[in-house]
Amino acid sequence: MAITYPLTLPTHRKPVGVRFTPFSVVGVSRSPFSLAQQVQEFDGQMWQAEVELPKMFRSDAEPFISFFLKLNGMKGTFYLGDPAGTAPRGVGTGSPLVKGAGQAARQDQLTTDGWTINTTGILLAGDWLQIGSGSGQRLHKVLDDVNSDGAGDATLTLWPNLRESPDDDETLSVNDAKGVFRLTTNEMPWELEAPERFQL
Repeated sequence: MAITYPLTLPTHRKPVGVRFTPFSVVGVSRSPFSLAQQVQEFDGQMWQAEVELPKMFRSDAEPFISFFLKLNGMKGTFYLGDPAGTAPRGVGTGSPLVKGAGQAARQDQLTTDGWTINTTGILLAGDWLQIGSGSGQRLHKVLDDVNSDGAGDATLTLWPNLRESPDDDETLSVNDAKGVFRLTTNEMPWELEAPERFQL
């Protein structure tokens, strides 16, 4: 059977920790004489993540081992979200969508509609937002508190920037938001801890 990406992490055991690292491409140069600095900001922004799994018996570990082998190093992709942030801190109600095609890529603003009307704190700073679904879905954080207006519209400030221009009416998710990730290496080791009575 052909493997279809992105894969979904096994759910029978939860991670004991997930470390998210935001990565921005910003260059800084400093004059050796005046110590004046020049800052050059580029468009590239992305999430990096480290996932720590608990120690497991073989019956629990093998589905994870199979998951990583299916990824085949850096070839495959998988879904990942914040297990401690599956629900927004804000109200988060309605059926939110991208409002309007042609919103500029590489920008941090997203115009949306479909929220519950006239709601203060429809999202709060730090809430997760998923744009789209499937292999192209992206994971963002909302940087400012957001209120919806009388039409259910709201403009969001996001990190990372929009990688590409989203489609009009593209689905937005604030519950169990996930993005598509890829391993950073082709090496996929796992470690065995044998009981003391185990002998070769």
